[in-house]
Amino acid sequence: MRRLFTTLLFSALVMVSFAQTITGTVLDSETGEPLIGASVLLEGTNQGVATDFDGMFELTDVEKGEQSLLISYTGYSELRQAVTVADGSNDLGKVMLNVNAVGLAEVNVIASIAVDRKTPVAVTTIKGETVEALVGNQEYPEILRKTPSIYVTKQGGGFGDARINVRGFDQNNIAVMINGIPVNDMENGWVYWSNWAGLSDVTSSLQVQRGLGATKLAVPSVGGSINIITNAADFKKGGNVSIGLGNDGFQKYGVMLSSGKTEKGFAATAQFTHTRGDGYVDGTAFRAYSYFLSLSQDITDNSSISFSVVGAPQWHHQRLSNRFDRLNVGNFLEDDTDYDGSEGVAQEDRYGRRFNTTWGMLDGKEFNWRRNFYHKPKAFLNHYWTINDKTSLKTSAYVSLGRGGGTGPRGRIQVDTSGARIFDSFSGLGAGIHDANGQVRFDDLVAYNQGQEVAGFGDADSNSGFTTSSGDGFIRRASMNSHNWYGALSTLTHDLNSKLTLTAGLDLRYYKGIHYRRLENLLGNQFYLSRADDNNPANEITDESAAEFGNFSDNSYKDGNNVLNYWNDGLVNWTGLFAQVEYSDDKISAFLSGNVSNQGFKRIDYFNYLDSDPARETDWQNFLGGNVKAGVNYNIDDNNNVFFNTGFISKQPLFDNVFINFVNEVNETVENQNITAFEAGYGYRSGVFNAKFNAYFTKWTNRQFDETVQNDLSQDILFNYTVDQTHTGIELEFDYTPIRTLTFRGMLSVGNWVYSDDFVARGNNVDTQTPEGEFTIFGKDLRVGDAAQTTLSLGANYEIVRGFNVYADYYLADNLYANFDVTDSDFRNPNPEVVKIPSYSLVDAGLSYKFPLADYDVTFRFNVNNLFDTWYISELFTNNTDDLLSNRGFVGFGRTWNAGLKFRF
Repeated sequence: MRRLFTTLLFSALVMVSFAQTITGTVLDSETGEPLIGASVLLEGTNQGVATDFDGMFELTDVEKGEQSLLISYTGYSELRQAVTVADGSNDLGKVMLNVNAVGLAEVNVIASIAVDRKTPVAVTTIKGETVEALVGNQEYPEILRKTPSIYVTKQGGGFGDARINVRGFDQNNIAVMINGIPVNDMENGWVYWSNWAGLSDVTSSLQVQRGLGATKLAVPSVGGSINIITNAADFKKGGNVSIGLGNDGFQKYGVMLSSGKTEKGFAATAQFTHTRGDGYVDGTAFRAYSYFLSLSQDITDNSSISFSVVGAPQWHHQRLSNRFDRLNVGNFLEDDTDYDGSEGVAQEDRYGRRFNTTWGMLDGKEFNWRRNFYHKPKAFLNHYWTINDKTSLKTSAYVSLGRGGGTGPRGRIQVDTSGARIFDSFSGLGAGIHDANGQVRFDDLVAYNQGQEVAGFGDADSNSGFTTSSGDGFIRRASMNSHNWYGALSTLTHDLNSKLTLTAGLDLRYYKGIHYRRLENLLGNQFYLSRADDNNPANEITDESAAEFGNFSDNSYKDGNNVLNYWNDGLVNWTGLFAQVEYSDDKISAFLSGNVSNQGFKRIDYFNYLDSDPARETDWQNFLGGNVKAGVNYNIDDNNNVFFNTGFISKQPLFDNVFINFVNEVNETVENQNITAFEAGYGYRSGVFNAKFNAYFTKWTNRQFDETVQNDLSQDILFNYTVDQTHTGIELEFDYTPIRTLTFRGMLSVGNWVYSDDFVARGNNVDTQTPEGEFTIFGKDLRVGDAAQTTLSLGANYEIVRGFNVYADYYLADNLYANFDVTDSDFRNPNPEVVKIPSYSLVDAGLSYKFPLADYDVTFRFNVNNLFDTWYISELFTNNTDDLLSNRGFVGFGRTWNAGLKFRF
């Protein structure tokens, strides 16, 4: 028996000793990034594996002799790799896959995509396949929630109404780019995610660079940059169809077709989706479409041209509080919610987290005061020219045309001759214009506007069939924020030698913002009387222009007839130059970059000035700005690297800081804001464990606010505030793969974001142009609000059988403070306090299964967000430190789910 055991053991050892294996690492040929989850199949057998988080794979028990591997990854061209298998381990080394899209590598250059262990910045990259799998019925920015120093909320909960903060800086101070082209609004710097509802369907990769980042452009990357690389025309012929379902009537349908690249060098890819649903929040139905088209053509062996267009016409109902509402976060409590201070909120005052005061029924259909509608197609024409083996020129010309806006109520109801009024604000169930369920009584409003008696609305005889801003009755108006935006970005790259590269370029932009308010729905009135237009002081407006998807043919405002409250244009021009020198060898990579830009602003007001008044159009107000950045990365060995970067930004003011009080009044004291930043980091990579750790320091000085008040003589006093902030912190990301089928991942970010000092607000009398008044704002060491300063995420992914994966993620947000106004009078007394929102944690989970079916590759996924239905406050915008739940703000969604099925062919 012992002899038999010894023989078997010896045989097993011999088999192990002489077993043949094939190993290798699959990488992106352009960036050198590992391709996680790439398929490696031994042709002619059922043997196959997927690459790990380092792109590494190992095939065991392979027969000796000539073999062929088929290596594939979504979005990349398949590779057949011949290998002669000998005894023992057969290492293929680095296996490079090419992007399966024409011009995508060139786009990565335009977009300044960072490369791991080379570009010295804190960066997280998410592949398009992961974006598509996780987004489901979430908002696009929410897939970044588990990235260090990022905070995302849904705000009111309408479709596309999410917002994102990076390192404590809001979207005005985060550069968001598509294919390297900026999309931040050129007047206010904001990003409206509902305008980009189709991006998740066409994302090739999504990269977040925290801090100053690697972009060469003068963009507002104070907190960081988010660069979305869209798909390009595929080399390979094929396509896919997909369907998605989710809670509250969520439905999404999509189709994509690709011609493949022809012998004459032409390729085309087109994608179309439709999304609809009722919304998690009451009364927030939505409808959206998205389209994407990419065409490319080789001109010569050294040059090609491509054209892409992406757009997402949509409308969605919203939950936005009126500033006079008596609604607070305590009203969003569920009947059984046990929360800090909830014992003080009576059951009859708990309306639930879906509650919304802005909607009701009109003629049997959902109707909402607040309806956002927009269509913002963006088109890119790119030319790529390889001049010689050392020099290349990449140019992108683009145009973005936006049409749409948001609706709201206009008017009030006169209750009696004493002047008592009913506004649109919520004052309780069954009060004012709201019924016992909190819904707006739209049918009753129409009846009242038509002269019928309505209970609780006062004497209808006083209603004359029309209304004004202070009259008797309501309309729904639309505040329009359309624009025409044109630009060009050209980048010349020249290799000075094998290690040194010079990059230089030109950045040109022109923007015209078109702002006006128009009549959208008369709600039974005969007309709306506008008295505020200097050029048309008794304008009886009868033309209703529906709020549908953003209508390019709606020009009813141009003759001034369908205009109320305001009508002005904001013009912005931009001229920028940039340059960078980069050094790179096997150990060290370093860069020094700089740019300078001139930004000009002009305002034209058609409403507050007579047509004959020269003051209706301002002169151009020009501001010079730019930045200087430098960084170095050192690869200690194959596993360890360190990096450091620093920079200085002189950031031009926003349009709204230049022109104040909503007229052509120029703020003569406005100046550039200054940002200084330092960052250092360490990275470790192995076949099993990967980690990135970094620490940062950002100083934001000369941040400006203004406020106009009146003195005892009714003269305007303009107070200017200059605020400084300091943001420091540490960030950690890691993943651990103890076995091929199991991966743990996590992140931790701890920030200390504070106002740097007390500051003095000094007033200037606008009439006499003399100093008048001052006061101190006690801001020193106050925590910056609006984003969680501590976040933690832990997750795991397990492949049960080939192609079938389950995952779960835990997320914690802490040290979250109210989004207070530091210039508020509460902070004019020493030792002010700020509301701290209780920490909260969420768990998400899901599964996916990829399998072949006939001639299709099929993917099924199912996700659950907020698995345990946690009730939490996501943001506050008042600062009542005495009673947390009496503050106004928003709470997060409860449990939601989504499922999807995709067939690729």
